[in-house]
Amino acid sequence: MLKEKVCSFIDSKKELLFEVSRTIFENPELGFEEVKASRLLADELQKAGFITELGAAALETAIYAVHPDQKEGQTVAILGEYDALPEIDHACGHNLIASAALGASLALGSLKSELPGKLIFMGTPAEEGGGGKIHMINAGLFKDVNAAMMFHPTAIHTYTGRGGLAVTHVRIEFFGKSAHASAQPEKGINALDAVIQTFNGINALRQHIPNDARIHGIVTHGGVKPNIVPDFAAAEFYVRALDDNYQKELLKKVEDCAKGAALSTGAKMTFEEVGLTYRSRKVNKTLGEAFIENLKIIGEPIRPRPPGGGLGSSDIGNVSHEVPTIHPYVGIAEEDIASHSKEFTEASISEYGQEKMLVAAKALAMTAIDVYTNPELVERMKEEFKGDN
Repeated sequence: MLKEKVCSFIDSKKELLFEVSRTIFENPELGFEEVKASRLLADELQKAGFITELGAAALETAIYAVHPDQKEGQTVAILGEYDALPEIDHACGHNLIASAALGASLALGSLKSELPGKLIFMGTPAEEGGGGKIHMINAGLFKDVNAAMMFHPTAIHTYTGRGGLAVTHVRIEFFGKSAHASAQPEKGINALDAVIQTFNGINALRQHIPNDARIHGIVTHGGVKPNIVPDFAAAEFYVRALDDNYQKELLKKVEDCAKGAALSTGAKMTFEEVGLTYRSRKVNKTLGEAFIENLKIIGEPIRPRPPGGGLGSSDIGNVSHEVPTIHPYVGIAEEDIASHSKEFTEASISEYGQEKMLVAAKALAMTAIDVYTNPELVERMKEEFKGDN
């Protein structure tokens, strides 16, 4: 009966949730700059009676909203993301993530008097590299949470159980000596050569790393003119692995490649970690299976990903090491398309994608009800989490 109520409530708020999604989509904001999106979400939560803090964890665009009806029982946090990507805007569908999280939270709030425990909505900024969730963890906002959940859009597959890679963003800079590249090249030290040697070293390293590890980078500065030996050059890399400890080892190997390049060219080098490290993702199968069962209840087809394929990274991984967490995927496209593409941006505002956002909101709310009302499920969820630590 409770699950029927939250589904009916979400259907009744369809136009509101579509409008929230459209507004965030039409006003794309990069990480930590999501002023319009965070204010929009905070306003809707306040209207619904949530005790809402905009600017949580000392982040201007982070939201921590608690429903005032609090009782003994489990604390569930519904997480929303709303940052866009440079140039391709909402090519990761965060407008849909935000709307689904809002819909699930409003639906649960509408009948919180019938539920035990505590309900929290967390608006988590800057997933695309800024690590908003990590800041919120460090501020203690997940300390008393028993289960954290969100959904993520994908192309045509609907499933749960997918892990994620730990990742560190690094910036490598080389400092050489300028000279005329034709008249006096022997007087120069070529910083760009050091960058190229670093790429060559990493490409050789790829033969000797596991299939679930990834190293990829770009040259961010390579000189100013062909007839000047570059005295400065720089590159940035993402270093990823499925295992947190191995990821740290791999990061050291990448640094050694850069040190070797500096030694061979005579350039000086700096190696800097940029931002926060995202941890690997712990999958809570108990919670994930509950989400899948709720999708089945509302008639949503389950379409698992084929075996193989790569993994991405997200600061939800850090959350998953703090509390039992799910990050299931719901397909929002009618054909297989790449994420972080223009096609995915279009899917994120399509009518089909909007309808699937409602599906995700319902399944999130229904899974939260399971956590509130099913002690046996909670016990299994917690035991699984403890066993993974």
